[in-house]
Amino acid sequence: MHEEKTVNSSAPQTAAGATPAERHSRADLVARARALQPLLRAHADEGEAERAVPAPVVDALVQAGVFRLLTPRRFGGHESDLRTLTEVSEVLGEADGSTAWTAMIIAVTNWMASLFPDKAQEEVFGADPDARVTGVAAPTGVGRRAAGGWVVSGKWSYNSGAPHATWAAVGALLQDETGAVIDQVLVLIPASDLAIEDTWDTAGMQATASNTLIGRDVFVPDHRVLSVREAAQGAYPRSFREDEPLYSSMFGSMLLLCLVGPLLGLGTAAFEAAKSAASQKPLSFTVHGRQADSVGVQMQIAEAALHLRTARLHAFDAVEQVDGNAGPLDFTTRALVRAQAGHAAQRILEAIGILLNTHGAGSFARTNVLQRIWRDANVAARHAGLTPAVGYEAYGKALLDIEEPVSLML
Repeated sequence: MHEEKTVNSSAPQTAAGATPAERHSRADLVARARALQPLLRAHADEGEAERAVPAPVVDALVQAGVFRLLTPRRFGGHESDLRTLTEVSEVLGEADGSTAWTAMIIAVTNWMASLFPDKAQEEVFGADPDARVTGVAAPTGVGRRAAGGWVVSGKWSYNSGAPHATWAAVGALLQDETGAVIDQVLVLIPASDLAIEDTWDTAGMQATASNTLIGRDVFVPDHRVLSVREAAQGAYPRSFREDEPLYSSMFGSMLLLCLVGPLLGLGTAAFEAAKSAASQKPLSFTVHGRQADSVGVQMQIAEAALHLRTARLHAFDAVEQVDGNAGPLDFTTRALVRAQAGHAAQRILEAIGILLNTHGAGSFARTNVLQRIWRDANVAARHAGLTPAVGYEAYGKALLDIEEPVSLML
């Protein structure tokens, strides 16, 4: 039986009218994340046991400004870019996949909340620059028209970081008076209006607490509604500001590529663990006193390194397409970005598989970090946004001039 409980909506509060955040370089923000690695490693086992990122880690992420990475500067955020988010989540992923994933999801969903009308942004971030928005785009809710807005009910699964959220952006189908669907949207709802059903009990990414949010007849005013169909084409209801190009970035591309950062970190962690062990661990049933002395192991280490390099090259090439173009991307580029995201994830999984083969059965000892990396990466890479076949199909269609949409998330 699943436990249902009210969302914990407590979060550090900052006075309204927050001044813009000081400009921090990408290197500084990444360095802050790297400084958190010992803390993340120390609490990783606790996070798995509790199936949620431990409070000291959440507090440290707040203090380091990780959740503010993509929040507008006028609300006290860093307003950085996708590359910074990717590098920060990569560094966090080297220490703990669940923490990196949770931090990334909240940071990018804060970006998504910044696409809503200005009044909604003010409600979310105006009094609380450290607001934390979780969410899921799948339209598993239904909205019925009411005066000034919509009455929404639904159950939304896979909300990473749900226990730490102050707001949620969740998908719904809006219906007219006949019950006909008139739009697919995202709605912003205060966390205090929702409940959590404890459904996330998985082999990997255990501490992301990606549980199910439940809403029953929640009133959502019109200014807290975002059309997914329009957003997918780069049309957002926020006021356009020339000095905020981040919020002209492509919807689907941002929400897909961000998923690769934690996986890059997990791949690096696996590589470093296997390489370090190879200089000391004997290669059983051979003449080699060290794995590193085996030509076979040398070749496997090289192959894994090249897979990880391929993943990074694809990931950051795609990131550059998004960050380097303030405004809508053409369909072929968007399809390529999605294909690259899925392709990068698969190369990381291949690299981790090779590294575990190299290290041997000891990889799966519960005291060995490799087993958690393997579990976390294999769960994370199965996110629907990283399904390689969908990206390949979309990109193949684009290359062959076949105008047949595969997904709104491009």
